[in-house]
Amino acid sequence: MKWFDEKIERLNTSSVKWERTKEVFGVGDVLPMWVADMDFRPPQEVTEALKERIDHGIFGYTFIPPSTYEAITEWQKKRNGWDVHSSWVLFCSGVVPAIGVAIQSFTEPGDKVLLQSPVYTPFFEMIKVNGREVVNSPLVLKEGRYEIDFTSFEQTLKQGCKLFLLCNPHNPGGRSWTKEELLQIGELCKKYDCLIVSDEIHSDLVYKNRKHIPLASLNEDLANRTITCIAPSKTFNLAGLQASALIIKNENLREKFNHILKQQGFFTLNLFGIVGMETAYRYGESWLNQLLDYLQGNKELVQSYLAENLPQIKYMDPDGTYLLWLDCRKLGLGDKEIRKQLLEKGKLALEPGTKYGPGGEGFVRMNIACPRETLNEGLERLKKAFT
Repeated sequence: MKWFDEKIERLNTSSVKWERTKEVFGVGDVLPMWVADMDFRPPQEVTEALKERIDHGIFGYTFIPPSTYEAITEWQKKRNGWDVHSSWVLFCSGVVPAIGVAIQSFTEPGDKVLLQSPVYTPFFEMIKVNGREVVNSPLVLKEGRYEIDFTSFEQTLKQGCKLFLLCNPHNPGGRSWTKEELLQIGELCKKYDCLIVSDEIHSDLVYKNRKHIPLASLNEDLANRTITCIAPSKTFNLAGLQASALIIKNENLREKFNHILKQQGFFTLNLFGIVGMETAYRYGESWLNQLLDYLQGNKELVQSYLAENLPQIKYMDPDGTYLLWLDCRKLGLGDKEIRKQLLEKGKLALEPGTKYGPGGEGFVRMNIACPRETLNEGLERLKKAFT
């Protein structure tokens, strides 16, 4: 665990999380616990592989070798019990760009694209920037956990949605959707002929006694109507390498997706993205298991701290992700006042819940993927903000 206790200086490394607070929040002297990356070094095997490739000294045009495809398919089999064929795999520079490509591939300007708020902000952005219409079936909060209102979901699909963006595990709420929920999603999307983009970027970050189920692994129809987005970026803290993979069994959908990639001039990943991705999936499992134990300790620390010091802030226990969705509604403050007190009194930068659409009001998102010393400081600042 000492690996995760190390505090690493990230200033002057072009870190969005640590160096963009002034631009995003208007203040610079705050502790950043907002952007979803970790303050941990990745597995040592990854850094050694990258160094070895640098030492080679030539960085010419590079293709993605069969071994990278194999690393992905073997990882899915080992972690999720999902048999993926290497021919189903495509690549993109990130999950958000992949969502953009999917919207361009399978919808036309003006088409309706369904999401479930509160949800990851780029879902809204990618729909809007591509000239499609956002259609929302909000999640329902019941006893501290989000659930899907399937009556609303079906009524929304009836409006003629061409594409549904699923977040699994859910960001920001941390839900890992159950088999029963996923099958019901699948039945309704089949009924109304709606394709699905399943963002599973946090799928490896699911805690003990919880389970991630890839939507496309459940049955043949779901396999043929789902575009699954994965990446090593959240799992191994490799977002800066800009490498993601798409699993698309349906050959027709895969060809359409690949056609848009070609129109954009994309033909391969960054060399270091290839090396980092393959190495992480081949040799990173032990590191990941230790990470999950450490994050579990961080979760428990936040839960006990809030119960003792800030009981008016409700802790939502996530199935997965290193993001905590904190319910601040009992503070009796508006979103602007919550933000003001966090920044001015607490000197703490958290993501405002309003960024995640309807249902995010009164919440904040906290990133706990940091050394415990940093987390303790963040909790003290949170207490200072509201006492």
